[in-house]
Amino acid sequence: MNGYEKCELCPRKCRISRHESVGFCGQSDKIRIARAALHLWEEPCISIGKGSGAVFFSGCTLRCCFCQNHEISHEGKGYNVTISELAETFLRLQDEGAENINLVSPTPFVPSIIEALDMAKGRLNIPVVYNCGGFENIETIKALEGYVDIYLPDVKYFSDEYAKEYSGCPDGYFETAISAVREMQKQVGKPVFDERGKLLSGVIVRHMVLPTLRHDSMAVLKALRETFEPDEILLSLMSQYVPMYRAVSEEKFRKINRRVSTFEYNSVLDYARKLGFDGYSQERSSSDECFVPEFFGSKE
Repeated sequence: MNGYEKCELCPRKCRISRHESVGFCGQSDKIRIARAALHLWEEPCISIGKGSGAVFFSGCTLRCCFCQNHEISHEGKGYNVTISELAETFLRLQDEGAENINLVSPTPFVPSIIEALDMAKGRLNIPVVYNCGGFENIETIKALEGYVDIYLPDVKYFSDEYAKEYSGCPDGYFETAISAVREMQKQVGKPVFDERGKLLSGVIVRHMVLPTLRHDSMAVLKALRETFEPDEILLSLMSQYVPMYRAVSEEKFRKINRRVSTFEYNSVLDYARKLGFDGYSQERSSSDECFVPEFFGSKE
């Protein structure tokens, strides 16, 4: 894995020197975050107890038209921190009772995150969660071996058509995502829980059901089942889609300018059960803008 010079951290491989400019992700070599706090809205095995110690990084390798975190992923909201400040943030969250360190959209800053984790080594004794969009360069994931205990990737689409239309992805989105998930699972193995039900290590694959795309969702699940045995990963099937950002304002996205219907979600959930997956589903009440956290443009 190279660093920020001729950056290839994500599959875009834009090869821009982020010491001098910004990459496709919109970020330079300066670590930029928008929130670092206890977070209770992840899967129960992640948000157990006082919650997950979530650090939300600015920038993103995707361009999802419906992004709930668009303020930080696409619009650059956030504030800069040094590597030592990031390490101290991890330790502060641990002191506040965080059950894990939850790195949210961390891909643009992996080299700095590794340095911060090295800096905190010996003092940080809770699991590290890599919470990402799934569109990952396998070499970057390989560099994280030994640093990450829990991988929490999205697998958004099976069809390249939808990946391009709704997330601005190049050809081969699913193949890229599933290859990354294979490497993640190879590193951390089958899910391991403690006596309280807290996840200590493993992979949770997230998939959010989108309106009109239930057949594509089923294709994702079928391919996951062809790749993994049901006990090798956990599945988190999400119903939380709320039309936001460009999905609301642009006519070309009108097909997804509504919430997912009960029929759409339940049909995908029933298929997941048929395939034998274990994991998590969501109540329909989770489809609400109130679950989007507040982000900050300066240290507060």
